[in-house]
Amino acid sequence: YFSLAVVWNLCLFLFSLNIFISLFTELQEIVFVIQSQSNSFHSKRAEDLERNILKQAEELGKELPRVLLIHQMDRHDGAWTILPLMQDFSASYGRNSSWIFFCEEDTRIQIVKLLETLRRFDKSKEWFLGKALYDEESTIIHHYAFAENPTVFKFPDFAAGWALSIPLVNKLANRLKSEPLKSDFTIDLKHEIALYIWKKGNGPHLTPVPEFCTDDLNSYKAVHCATMFSNFLPVCGDPVKKEDIFVAVKTCRKFHRDRIPIVKQTWEGEAALVEYYSDYAETSIPTIDLGVPNTERGHCGKTFAILERFLNHSSSKTPWLVIVDDDTLISIFRLRKLLSCYDPNEPVFLGERYGYGLGTGGYSYITGGGGMVFSREAIQKLLASKCQCYSNDAPDDMVLGMCFSGLGIPITHCPLFHQARPMDYPKDYLAHQIPISFHKHWNVDPVKVYFTWLAPKMEDSFTEKKQRRIREDL
Repeated sequence: YFSLAVVWNLCLFLFSLNIFISLFTELQEIVFVIQSQSNSFHSKRAEDLERNILKQAEELGKELPRVLLIHQMDRHDGAWTILPLMQDFSASYGRNSSWIFFCEEDTRIQIVKLLETLRRFDKSKEWFLGKALYDEESTIIHHYAFAENPTVFKFPDFAAGWALSIPLVNKLANRLKSEPLKSDFTIDLKHEIALYIWKKGNGPHLTPVPEFCTDDLNSYKAVHCATMFSNFLPVCGDPVKKEDIFVAVKTCRKFHRDRIPIVKQTWEGEAALVEYYSDYAETSIPTIDLGVPNTERGHCGKTFAILERFLNHSSSKTPWLVIVDDDTLISIFRLRKLLSCYDPNEPVFLGERYGYGLGTGGYSYITGGGGMVFSREAIQKLLASKCQCYSNDAPDDMVLGMCFSGLGIPITHCPLFHQARPMDYPKDYLAHQIPISFHKHWNVDPVKVYFTWLAPKMEDSFTEKKQRRIREDL
């Protein structure tokens, strides 16, 4: 019996050693890419995640894996769209790696579980792995793709992390050499990357991986997950004071009767400083006529007039300006918490990021419908540059993107701002968010949308207290 026990223990030891060596070897074959941003708040969070990955890896062996931060990789404004980097990935890692694993700054990774998960897939084949999202109905943000049955097309939830096998990376890199990216709009990157890889049925579909999760770290499901996601609204201290946020609402005479009452029924009471800017002064609201004629689209002249008014006529102590449309639904309560993470002494331009022509040297911009947030410092630099509208009806958000790009001031993306309605986003995507805004009244009850998705609730205060205890424990 003694001899059997010795043999059995030796077998267990060798088995464990084999697993350890296997994990160590496989770890060197993964390149981690954090979809980071250069703003000081976001870069710090990405660096924290990098340290966490390396700390876990250090426990498995001496040699550490490669961890890349996208905002450090390429000064080109389009690096965040991933595809322009494929040729670099292929050239640098195409021969000595097996996987490129992408994640967001708030993704949490269990390295051993991730290695076990990736081991199920033959690394010599083309794989596109992730947590699958899909549209329940065709939506404008995806150009009404797959209108007959939008559920058939799956795309990855970046929050859960997603992976490309090196054979697929090499194939994409070769394709990009012969077929340069088109100069077009980037609206929902995760959907557009999946479309590009799918290549109208000639490339791989997304393979759903149940271990790629967006459950909270404390969820009972976490034990089965290789990745998780922090579902809290970022809070970095006391919320910004109401008086530190000036809200400018763009409107026009024809919408005074149907849209402005919705604002007053919903979020106006959350704000201390609000002004309505129109082409017609109406004292009952009241609205302010900036002297800029109304246009059917673009509204660039009106937006720049708002920026100048804020800088030259509002209190110099007000550090933040928010510009919204008259059909934007927004939570100022949550925005105050979010802005506690940003330094108003930095040039901050914040909201939902879109892109134009980024494959060919274009620019990023904050799409206006979800709300555009400016620090006073950003507005000062913008107006001092003399960058301005080429016409009153030029697209204001895109002109602002061009101007800030020319100044070298990066756009800061926050996925909690939304250009469209809740129904235009997958349920699983919104499930791990605490949204700050939505846009459009079309085919929805906007008051119901606000009170369902955005109104301050008891759990907001509870979550804030819980986050404060977590920060104190750290």
